[in-house]
Amino acid sequence: MSSTVTRTRLGMAAAAVSIVVLAGCSSPESSDKASAASCEPAKGKVTLQYWNAVPGMEKVVDLWNKKNPDIQVETKNISNDQYGTIGNALKAGKAPDLAQVGYDQLPNLRTQDAFVDASACEEAAAAKSKFVPWTWSQASFGDTGVFALPQDTGPMALYLRSDIFEKYDVAIPETWDEYAAAAKKLHKADPDLTITYFDPNNAEWFNGLLWQNNAKMYGYADDKWHVTVESAQSEQVAQYWQQLISDKLVRTDLAHGSTQMYAAYQKDQIASYVGASWGYSMFRDNLPKQAGKWTIVPMPTWGANGASGNWGGSTVAFMKGSKHLYESVKFNTWLNTDPEALALENELGGLYPAATDGLELPSLAEGVPYYDNQKIFDVFAESSKKVDTSFTWGPTQKTVNLALQDAMAKAAAGDGTLSDALTAAQDAALKSMQDQAIPAAAGK
Repeated sequence: MSSTVTRTRLGMAAAAVSIVVLAGCSSPESSDKASAASCEPAKGKVTLQYWNAVPGMEKVVDLWNKKNPDIQVETKNISNDQYGTIGNALKAGKAPDLAQVGYDQLPNLRTQDAFVDASACEEAAAAKSKFVPWTWSQASFGDTGVFALPQDTGPMALYLRSDIFEKYDVAIPETWDEYAAAAKKLHKADPDLTITYFDPNNAEWFNGLLWQNNAKMYGYADDKWHVTVESAQSEQVAQYWQQLISDKLVRTDLAHGSTQMYAAYQKDQIASYVGASWGYSMFRDNLPKQAGKWTIVPMPTWGANGASGNWGGSTVAFMKGSKHLYESVKFNTWLNTDPEALALENELGGLYPAATDGLELPSLAEGVPYYDNQKIFDVFAESSKKVDTSFTWGPTQKTVNLALQDAMAKAAAGDGTLSDALTAAQDAALKSMQDQAIPAAAGK
């Protein structure tokens, strides 16, 4: 989700985010378990099941259903327990035809034989040219098939309450050192005010911070995975946030997207938010009285290269067991490439399209009223150009994220540090791969 104002910007953004993700680098364990399924249209009316976690998606589906009476889609929001719900359905043999799956979770679900290869469908194979290259690489596991279609991405930026920064004469931080200095100044001026919060139960967000600092968590070479969660770059990020926590300059009692989080922002207790492009609609929809008070600027940087991070983004996967692959491809392609569908998804759910044509949506070139008519998607377009293109997800990322969150929660409570959390995640990565007979070793 981000925008480019011109075709030239679009091309630059697409190239810049072309992340070479080794989800497609299969270990012997994760090689393809299913050949391409047949792609024959059904004889008669079909109803598809589509599970997702996107606000407002039911209205997008309604648009499709009105135009396609013979291919109807029923949608189910599973945002409360997205991967638990999908996992339970797979175990019970009751998976939907299509499900929203984050890029970081694709390798993990692949080890569970969760997907069907839709490459036998001509329309699915031809869709490659319609998406930002790095997203297609992840969804196709390095062009070994078509297991999902990309939906959105999450280039990161800094959301800040410009009125609070102005009130206390705090300059907009451009580096993480300046951000820490701003945190001290704001908290000193108002002891009830912190610059942001640190959610210890949000590994995906923390991974985005690592991503920005060139902290590669995994590599794949010589037929094995090399785990580098405990790299020097990761340590730098962990120690930085640990210091903010220890100095009580950030809150650790708020869960992302919770009622308590919004209440803290509503009470002017938090002055900024380090988030992704899709977050723009969260504040608009949940804090309407703060319209005009928010500004979005580039993410603070570690060095002169000005690198940014990516948090989230997802695909719509073809799930194992679907009896209507032809129709699933039809709907999935429309959902993630049709301009009308993409515009509605951005408006209602805040999705920043992975489709290259989606980055040219007129709405992404306009000022956003809630943000004082700032062209916020220009910021995300610049961010997406500066995302490290070699970042890699491991095949047991869900297990690693859980271990990371458990240890981060302990650190936030004063039991250990965020550096200890990196150690826990490193150990979990190695053990989970070894338990599944995936060749892996600690890297450097």
